[in-house]
Amino acid sequence: MTRRGAPEADLQRAVVRALRIALPRTAIIHHCANEVTEAGPRGAKRQAILVGMGVHAGFADLLVLCEGRVLFLELKAPKGRLRPAQEAFRDAVLDQGFGWALVRSLDDALGALADNGLTTRIISPSPSGRPSHEP
Repeated sequence: MTRRGAPEADLQRAVVRALRIALPRTAIIHHCANEVTEAGPRGAKRQAILVGMGVHAGFADLLVLCEGRVLFLELKAPKGRLRPAQEAFRDAVLDQGFGWALVRSLDDALGALADNGLTTRIISPSPSGRPSHEP
């Protein structure tokens, strides 16, 4: 169910649920609250505090730690665009050899797992359309 005005939040909840099912139970899926949505001086003060505590501009929405791999997922609504700070973050983590993916759907999220070599508990269908019995 998509609520009006919160498509990225709805997508993020759906992706987290799917990752918790798909990934091994030992995987860590983490969201770092990276911004304050409160307007005005109080919000600006809180944001400054968070920056001083290590909040990084453009940090991805989700961090996945699994099987010695690190994957950052940036979730966007269908027409959402990366901000310059998000592009800089993407480039920095990719330059360091970590995985990063732009996710606009559950299929994108599951594809990012496969693209980054993460093993899932989901059994893929065989080319014939029947479930594979491979582990």
